[in-house]
This record gives sequence, structure tokens and C-alpha cells, in this order.
Amino acid sequence: MWVLRYCIFAGILFFFSCSDNVKKVQFVPDRNGISEVAFSITDLNSELPSDWSKQEFLILELKASSSQRFEIGIRSNGRYLFKRYHPLAEAHVQVSIPLQFYRQQPSDGSDMAATWNRPRDAGWINVEWGGFGPIENVDSIKFRMVTPIASPSLEVYSVGVAAEDPGDKFIDPEKLIDKYGQLKTIRWEGKITSDEQLHEIWEKEEKTLTPGNFDYDQWGGYQNSQAKATGYFRVEKINDKWWFIDPDGHYFLSTGSNMISPFQGTRVTRRESIFDTIPGKARAGFFGGSDVYTDFLANNIKNRYGDEMWQEEWEKNTKRRLNAWGFNTGMKSMEMPYITFVRGTKIREGYMGLPDVYGENYEKELEEAIAKQAEDFKNDQLLIGYYIGNEPAWPNRESLCVDIILEGKETGTQKALKKYLGKNGDTPENRVKFCKKAFSDFLDMVIRNVKKYDPNHLVLGIRFGGTPPDYLIEMARKFDVYSLNVYAYRPNPAYLDKVAKLSGLPIIIGEYHFGAPERGLASGLSQVKDQNNRGVAYIYYTENALSHQNVVGAHWFQWTDQPVTGRRDGENYNIGIVNIVDIPYKELTDAITASHERFYRIHSGIIPPSKVMPEGATDVDADY
Repeated sequence: MWVLRYCIFAGILFFFSCSDNVKKVQFVPDRNGISEVAFSITDLNSELPSDWSKQEFLILELKASSSQRFEIGIRSNGRYLFKRYHPLAEAHVQVSIPLQFYRQQPSDGSDMAATWNRPRDAGWINVEWGGFGPIENVDSIKFRMVTPIASPSLEVYSVGVAAEDPGDKFIDPEKLIDKYGQLKTIRWEGKITSDEQLHEIWEKEEKTLTPGNFDYDQWGGYQNSQAKATGYFRVEKINDKWWFIDPDGHYFLSTGSNMISPFQGTRVTRRESIFDTIPGKARAGFFGGSDVYTDFLANNIKNRYGDEMWQEEWEKNTKRRLNAWGFNTGMKSMEMPYITFVRGTKIREGYMGLPDVYGENYEKELEEAIAKQAEDFKNDQLLIGYYIGNEPAWPNRESLCVDIILEGKETGTQKALKKYLGKNGDTPENRVKFCKKAFSDFLDMVIRNVKKYDPNHLVLGIRFGGTPPDYLIEMARKFDVYSLNVYAYRPNPAYLDKVAKLSGLPIIIGEYHFGAPERGLASGLSQVKDQNNRGVAYIYYTENALSHQNVVGAHWFQWTDQPVTGRRDGENYNIGIVNIVDIPYKELTDAITASHERFYRIHSGIIPPSKVMPEGATDVDADY
């Protein structure tokens, strides 16, 4: 029997229901790998209104057995709109989901992750998929999971709506996060329970960590190859295959990891009660705001090396790991080949990643920033090149970008836009043309100044996410290398062919990864069944990528797992090569090492790439 609870929040009545009979969902996949259960709103709560047009929050009290993401669908006017919710495993919570996430796509992020990921106190939400539209005549709510692993379950205790945000709450009083940053509500093999156990594992790794045999020269290039040596990294097409060429003239394929760092901050504010301890000195304003953050990873590494020289010792051991596993691209401070971003490309305010390129003094300020940066980099032989940006959010959403420019404060770009539309007409085609022209001018400014102040290094372009329009790929001919991020089980060869044809350039993959919904962590953008299959997936993806004649590198995202309580935008993915207690995933590193020994022969066409797909995949290839 459902019992109505209600309270007054900011003068607004919101409905909240509870039941002696909890709604239980067991996610078991059908023949298409989908599991879904729908409930009518009257079944969930007889007091719920069907018209949610004046409501702003969907409030759910629930407990999920797994950290695997599931979708919450609201059927309005006969159509389901879905958003992905990432729960904390076995945590009894109240989560308050803004209905604005369903009504319209956001536009306040400079890149794709900042645009689509929305943190909450009790989990986080990705709003990219599932459509947008009015929330009016609501008749049901559906819970859906794609490729469930190990039949996870969901218990829904209550459902309500509100005009004001009641906030997220942790219903159970017990602590959820232990002193190492691990989730306490679930168990797994190898979970750390003591400092003694941790130090024993660390000491064992240090004794067995030895350099691999990859036929690398001092730069990480292949010693058995030879091209013209210029003293700096460059690219060359040899026998119809593109390669990086290292400073000594040896062929080079760039393999590395993003975000190699001993830091992984997670928010404490409004969640203080769920932590056993808050390590170190939690810092307010860590990301420019007032929220307080702490860092379990850094605290665990301090535990390993002591408070004095812990960052230096961590860096030395990380370089040993990179060398042992076959990565040849790392950090400047490690005296390894590396890539850096051009600083200053976001001077002044921008629009979904499109800078205020026509702003007063924009190019002057940009030139000054690039000139200053080049002083530190132009003579560095270890530098491969510069990225200009990462996953701008405006491509394929040009009309929304134009709306933001027009509705914002007066800027040079707004003036230029109004003048352009006034002369040519405000049509969808002209909105695209303006964005295209503004972005082209931006690229010209950056490339002209990079080449002016640092003629020795490559411009590696913008790491585009998703599938940017063809005109952007063609525009990339201005670069030396085309960069893209591809989250799939392998990059689609037909899409790589298309990029190669439109850009005429070698290609570097800036981000990819695989994760499993284990240890209280979400599975990442490309899900697999377990840790062993993360290794299988690494081999399948990277070998197939590097078998393409234009692909000259691939970089994993990211070095460590994200915090179980989420980074700034909420993401809490199991995507690390190393976990939160600074222990490598052996299943993954063994696969990495074995695969890196084959890359030269694979790219040369001597041997074929792996054909073994990982289990637990949500689809086979990206549908480009």
C-alpha cells in the first residue's frame, strides 16, 4: 500500500510517496542486450500529477546493487525521454534529478564532458543521450539498462516531483567511503584492508618492475628503422603509411596515457558524513569555486613514499612503469617524449568551446601567450607537438551556439555575428557559415603564431569528440596531424578512411578507454565485463587502430581510476591503468606490454591486428 508523504519546501508543496512493497527491478538482458521495466505513475505514486510542466525535479529514493549506469525514462506525450544515472553501489539514497535535463540540451560547457556530465551529491547524471522535449502529460517511468553485467538489481522505494530542489540525501547513516577512498558497501578480490597489505603489494611490484624489450631508441622510436633525422619530431608518409619520425630519424608510434598525475580530487561539501576520514587538508576553491575537495589518491601515494619527496618518488616509479609496459609518450618532467596544449586559446569568454575570436585585442593577447609559452618549448627535442583544444561542444550544434552568442553580453564576436546575419539573413545555413568562418579565423591565428614562435614542432590539432561535420575535418588540413577521440571497441576503419581523405593528414587518437562496473566505479564510455576483458579490449582497440595506415598514435584516458565519489563533474569511471591505491591492474598491464611488442609489425602490415572482441561490450563498433 502506498502512503503519501509531503512537506513544504520554500513554500512549494511537493509529493513524495513510500510503500510497504518496494518496486524491485532485476536487470536481465533480452536477446538485444536490453533490460527495461516500466511503471505507470499511478502505480508508483497515486498522488503524482500527470502534468509536470510546472515541476522542476524528479525525486527518487532508491538503492542499486551495482555501479553500472542505468537510464531513467519519463514518458511524456507518448514519447520516452531518457537520462543516464550513475549510482553508488548498495547506497540507499534520495536523488533529486532536475527535469531541465530532459527538457532541453545544455549549453554551458566549453567541452563535451563539461556540457553533458552533471554532478549530484548521491551519484551523477549524463544528459547527452535520450532526447529532449517538454515534460507535460506524463504517464509512466521506465528503468532501462544496456548490457547488464551479473544481473544487477534496483530497489525503488519512492517517487515524487517538486518545484524546488530538496537536494540529494544519503538515507543510511553508516559511512560509505573508507580511509583509502574505496567504497565500503561492496567487496572484491584484492580490496585493501590495511597499510601492511598495501605496502607488501607495493614492495612486490618494485622488485618485479623491469624495462620491457620493445626495440626502442632513446626517444621511444624503433631502432631498426631509419628516415631523415632533423633533431625534432616530425611526420612522414613512407610506403603509403604515415609515421612520426623521432629526432634521430627512427619511426615512432606515440603510445601513452592522459592525465598522468598523483592527484584526483573529489568533492566533500554536503557529503562530509559519508567519509570515514577526510585525508590531508581539504581545500576550498580547488577548482575555482567554494566547494571543498579532498584527494585520496595523493594521500595513498604519500602513505607509500612519505610526506617529504612523495611527488618526486611517485614520478620516478611512474616512469619505470611506462618503460616496463612499453609506453613511449609521457611527461616533460620525466624526460620522455610528450605533448602539450597551446595555452591562451581560451583567452576571454567563449561559446561552447568557440572562443570570442573577434574580441578586442584577442589575437594580440593570444600571440603574447603563445610567444611566452614557446620560449619554454621551442628548443625541446622531447616535445612532439601542440594540441590546440579538446572536444569543443559547438560542432553540429551551430544554431544553439549562435543563440548563446546573440543572447549573451556584448562582445566582438556578437557584433560580428549581428553584422553578418543582418547582411546575409538569419538562416540555419548562415549560422553554420558564421561558426565555420569564426573557427577558421581562430585556427589561422593560433597556427600562424605557433609556427612563428616555434617552427620546430608539430601542430597536432584539436582532439575532436564524436563526429564533427565534414567541413571541420577538411579545415584540419591547416594542421600537421589530425586528432580525434574515439570511444568505441575499435575505431571504424571506414571512418578513419573518411578522415584521412578529407584531411589528408596522419591521425592520432587522443582518448579511448574501457572500464568494468566494479569496485563501486562506473564502467566508462566503453563498457566491458571485467578486468580481464579490459586487457582484451586494449589489445583489440589499439592494434586495430594502429593497423590503419594513417594512425600514428593512440593515448589511453586515463592513468588512474577516478574517485568513487566522482571528480568535479561527477565522473567516477574504472578507467585507470592504476587504481586509487596506486596499484596497477595486472590484467591490463600484461595486455598492454604484450600488445606494444607487436605495434611496429602491425603498423607495417607484417602481422594482422587482434580479432578478439571483449565480453560485456554494449555494441561492436562506433556507428559512424
